[in-house]
Amino acid sequence: MWTDVVDLRDFYDTRFGRVARRMIRRRIREEWPDVRGQSVLGFGYATPYLRPFLAEAGRVVAAMPAGQGVVHWPSEAPFRTILADEGELPLPDRSMDRVLLVHSVECVENLRHMMREIWRVMSDSGRLLAVVPNRRGVWARVDNNPFGHGRPYTAAQLSHLLRDNLFTPVASANALFMPPSRSRVMLSAATAWENLGARWFTHFSGVVMIEATKQIYAGAGVRALSRRAYAVVPQGLERRPLATPPIPDSTTRRRGAR
Repeated sequence: MWTDVVDLRDFYDTRFGRVARRMIRRRIREEWPDVRGQSVLGFGYATPYLRPFLAEAGRVVAAMPAGQGVVHWPSEAPFRTILADEGELPLPDRSMDRVLLVHSVECVENLRHMMREIWRVMSDSGRLLAVVPNRRGVWARVDNNPFGHGRPYTAAQLSHLLRDNLFTPVASANALFMPPSRSRVMLSAATAWENLGARWFTHFSGVVMIEATKQIYAGAGVRALSRRAYAVVPQGLERRPLATPPIPDSTTRRRGAR
């Protein structure tokens, strides 16, 4: 079940959320130190982690699922957000070089459809980075944060999930080792918790992160789904249906058939 976009926005507006964002963003940046000239897609609620790429990437798009809702982002510039069904992204094939999944894998109902759409829009040399709540961590066990909602994963489970959906894991990382507490003392010591956890307690992080590439050879056997997606923008919620090829009538008989 998707977390409402207003709740996500409000969480990241608190000091608690800003510290969590900083800890996760640091690890994302370590995995993707250079995205110059590339197209970056964030799906779910990835806007808190996309901002460092705005001045560097050639294009940045934040796709938010219809079940979650959409907010204007960034506030100081022309918006880069779209509202779309997780199984029907209004983006061309092989148009994205980097795809960041945050607050999405653990929430989506039809995970296979979402992953197939991500596979479709990724370029052949693209990279996927999935950030999901860690089943073994404390953050997934309390509901005072968005990572306490949805289905958490271990690193092994997330790796199997990606392999089952035509991706090849190539690297893994962990983040968010501080306790999920709003205490000022805990928040002030967040960096120390992060350094200590990354060295000694990697299995108990708040989130697990796996980077994966696209399995090109597996794509030949994937049946393309019929799509009729809508790109929905916040202003006026204007809908623009994408062109959908006609579907043959299965009851039509071949000429000459009895």
